[in-house]
This record gives sequence, structure tokens and C-alpha cells, in this order.
Amino acid sequence: MLLRKIGWLLMLAVIVLIAALPVPEFWITQLNYIGISSLAVLGLVLLTGIGGLTSFGQAAFVGIGAYTTAYLTVNAGLSPWLTLWVGLGLTAVCAIVLGWITLRMSGHYLPLATLAWGLSLYYTMGNLQALGKYDGILGVSGLSLFGWELGQGRVFFLLTWALVLLAALAMLHLLDSRVGRAIRSLKTGSQMAESMGINTLRFKIGIFTIAALLASLSGWLYAHFQRSVNPSPFSVHIGIEYLFMAVLGGAGHVWGAITGALVTKLLADQLQVLLPALIGTSGSYEVIVFGVLLVLVLKYAPNGIWAFVDRKLPKAARKVDWQQAAPLAHRAMPVKGEVVLQASNIRKEFGGLIAVNDISFSVHAGQIVGLIGPNGAGKSTTFNLITGVLAPTSGRVAFRGDDITGLASREIAKRGISRTFQHVKMIADMTVLENVALGAHLRGGRGALSATLRLDRREEQSLFREAEIQLRRVGMGDSLHELAGNLAMGPQRLLEIARALCNDPALLLLDEPAAGLRHKEKQGLADVLRQLRAEGLSILLVEHDMDLVMQVTDRIVVMEFGTRLIEGTPADIQASPLVRAAYLGTEH
Repeated sequence: MLLRKIGWLLMLAVIVLIAALPVPEFWITQLNYIGISSLAVLGLVLLTGIGGLTSFGQAAFVGIGAYTTAYLTVNAGLSPWLTLWVGLGLTAVCAIVLGWITLRMSGHYLPLATLAWGLSLYYTMGNLQALGKYDGILGVSGLSLFGWELGQGRVFFLLTWALVLLAALAMLHLLDSRVGRAIRSLKTGSQMAESMGINTLRFKIGIFTIAALLASLSGWLYAHFQRSVNPSPFSVHIGIEYLFMAVLGGAGHVWGAITGALVTKLLADQLQVLLPALIGTSGSYEVIVFGVLLVLVLKYAPNGIWAFVDRKLPKAARKVDWQQAAPLAHRAMPVKGEVVLQASNIRKEFGGLIAVNDISFSVHAGQIVGLIGPNGAGKSTTFNLITGVLAPTSGRVAFRGDDITGLASREIAKRGISRTFQHVKMIADMTVLENVALGAHLRGGRGALSATLRLDRREEQSLFREAEIQLRRVGMGDSLHELAGNLAMGPQRLLEIARALCNDPALLLLDEPAAGLRHKEKQGLADVLRQLRAEGLSILLVEHDMDLVMQVTDRIVVMEFGTRLIEGTPADIQASPLVRAAYLGTEH
């Protein structure tokens, strides 16, 4: 914490010194352009590097902010400080509408969609008579405050970089929060995030809008710094350049945005002078160099320049300040013997393939029910039907008497069902504690604004307190501050269980939790499962480790080729010739 404060003070001191010292005005101008670009690139770091959503349209939002303030100050005589908010409002509306339409797409369709509307906005700016067509708007006023002209030099430099540092600080605060953990989960895909109760579409639109607002702020500064606007600086070409800055600097790091903008702008200036001298003719040869550089960065430094710096910086463990935090509220648990889950004739067809064929079974409070069968029997598909990942073709799933058939995963999580995954899903560059705290997402309520302003600290302490309790519950109390990506497979499985428990579930679905665990770890897992059962928690367990299944389950459902083969106690299953036939291919 002390090192962080020293770092911020050093940055502020450097900015003030640059403004105060007799450095050439050209440098100040260049640093102004770098600061203006950094704001737009910060948005791409959040959207692309952290949220995993590629956009080529960031420059179009810069244009909305620039054109709004230029038009209103020149034609309506409004104050730039008022037009800033008008531009932000217009940008937010555009971003929400465009995000709602395009962010449902995935794969290569999303970048293509952003390319399409980026082009549309660019040509709209260039063809509207009111906006001066391709000549743009001239005579935009400079910024002034209480009659004090901020100009285009050192005072403007202080304003620009103050906004850059404020935006960086706000983003760091946002990412270090309940909302930030949800944003980071987007990059892993929607399945895990939705199972934690996260509305992934809403969060995608949210970060898309935040990125657009930062771009709009950049455009506002650009218009009043340049004193004119035209469509050229807001083309798709510039959008790609912003993306290049993010990748070069480090798309997964807040400080990568500033690093990328700084290196790109300085390198472009130098290449524009050096390349014509070397080649003997003028032209945009720097674009070729940047293309080659991008390929090299993607090949040899995919995490960007800042990643090399970040590795050298000391990493302080999170301050443990949640020991006295208020405990989170707990849901009312079902009474022993109550039917918690009832699957009735659930069926799933994929075209002509019947993956699950009219399966029926139940789970009672305080029971551990095993779901076993050979590979391809339909166990994981059954899990996905219960948890809302898949919608059943027919049949009914009821949880504590309520029909949950076909509900979205996040809605099912709200009702008190948590799950783990056959293939571990976690966020490798977050700590174990932060990964587990993600499981308590539904038990918090603070939003992005509270996180940015640091008004969510009490809630955060309660969430981390709960995360530590669940980690100690599964025997991982000594790994709180370890990066999740550094864990072996066994501890990763335990992390998933602790994360699922953070939702305070009434029903826990475990998909092969013993995979990758050593013998001692399996015994520890068995002890945990027995303890959870004693506390009244109901568990549905898919597992190939028969020793574990026979040790901990009360009843076992055996599946074969999507059908229920037999159900009974562990002793019944062990003695069944039908089960031996299913696993060994013979009844003898």
C-alpha cells in the first residue's frame, strides 16, 4: 500500500515538473496527444484486454465526443464544460444501443460488427452537411476556466494528464471490486460467470459503455486542443491504431494503455523522419513497420511491454482487513428429508441423438446422491439441464418445489444451486481469494460507481471474509494470496468447491471433484463432503472415483447411454450385475 502511494506521488511530481521545467513546447504538444490517446486506449484495455471483447470502433466514439462539443460550441454558443456532459450522454445512448445489438455476438462476428458500425459512424460524420461534411467544423473554441485560458500548452497538459491519472485510478478501483471480478470473468466465457449469477450481457454492455465514455472524453479534449474537427481522426484506421496501442502496451494492464500510446506516438514521429532519410523517398512507411512490429509483439510478447515491467515490480499481498467484517446473510436451508431437487422425465435431444432419455431422480436435504456411469452416459448433460446451461427437450426440473425448467443459469444460482465443472474454470491471473470471492457475487449489491469511488469497502470485506471461511473449510486456508494459475490440478478443484460454497447453496452439484487429487487430498475431500452433509447441505455428485463415491454417497443413480439403469444404496450398486455389465461389458 505504501509503495502504491509513493508511485502515485512520483507520477504526479513528474507531471508537475514537466509542466514547470523549460522543456520544448513540441514535447508538451506531443505529450498532450499521448494523453488524449491514452484515454481512448484505457477504454480498450477494459473492453478488450480485460473483458475479452474486441472492438475496432473506439475511434468512432472519440468522434462523437469531438463532434458534439464542436457543433454545440460553434453553432449554439454553449460552454465546453456543458457540452462535455452532452457528449457523454449522447455517447452513452449510442453505446448502449449498439452494445445491446452487437454484444450478443461471439467469435469473429463481434469484431466485424464493430467494424461495420465504426464505418457507419465515420461516413455519417463525413456526409452530414450540418457537420461540415469532410471539411469538418472549424473555429472550435479553446478551454477556459473562470476566464483563465487553458490554451494548448502546459496548463492543458496538466488538465489532460490529471484526467488520464483519474481515469486510471478509477479503473484500478473498479477492477479491485465485486464488479471488477465479474468483468474479469467475462474473458473465460459465459458459462462459469452465469453460474455465479452474473448477467454477462449486462456486464458486457456496461464495459462497452465505459470504454465509449472514455473515448468521448478523449474526443472532447481533442476538439478543444485541435480547435477543429473533421472525420479523418475518427476513421476505422485510427480505431485499429488504438487497438495496436493497447496490444503493444499490454492489453491486460491499466498502465499498458499509457505505455502503448507513449511508445506508438513517439515511434511514429521518429519513423516519419528516419524512414524517408533511409529510403530516399517519402511515404507512410511507418505503417509497414508497425505491421511488422505488431506481428512480433503477438508472437514474442503477447502480454505487451508493460508485462515485462509488471514482473519486476514488487507484489504486496492484499491487506487482511476483513477479520472483523460483518458476516453475510445466509439463506434458509431445507429441513432434513425435504425434497430439494426433483428431476422428472428430463430428456435432451441433439438432432437425432438422445443424450438424456427421460431420466427421473430426486435429492433430499442432507443427502449426497451419486450420478455415475461410463463415459458418454449423459451425466454432464444432465448436470447442464439442471443448472440451466441447456434447456431440456421435455420433462421438468423442480428445486424446493419450484419449477426451474429452462431458467437461465444465473436465475438458478439465485435460488440456491451452485456447481463446479468437469474442466476447471477459473481466472488464472487473479488470486485464490479473489476467485473464490467471485462465488459470492449474488450476496453483494454494490455497483460500478460505488467501486470506482471506493464506497464498497465494507461489502468487500464481508465478501472476502466469506471467501476465506470457505477456503479454510476445504483445507486451502494457506493459499489465499497465491495466483490461481500457479495451483496444481488438485487445489484448483478445491478452489472451485470453495467458490461454489460462497453462494451459500442449498444444493451443490460437483462434477468430478476428485479428478487430479492425490490420495490424501481425496480423503480430505471426503471429510469435507461428509461435513457439508452433516450441516444439511444436499449434494449431487458426478464422479469416476468409485472409492470416493462408495464412501460418501447415500444413494447412487447409474446412467447408461442416456438412460437410468438402476438406483440404490452403495451396497446395492456394488452388488448389481447390471452395473458390472455397464462398466465391464459382461454380467459375469
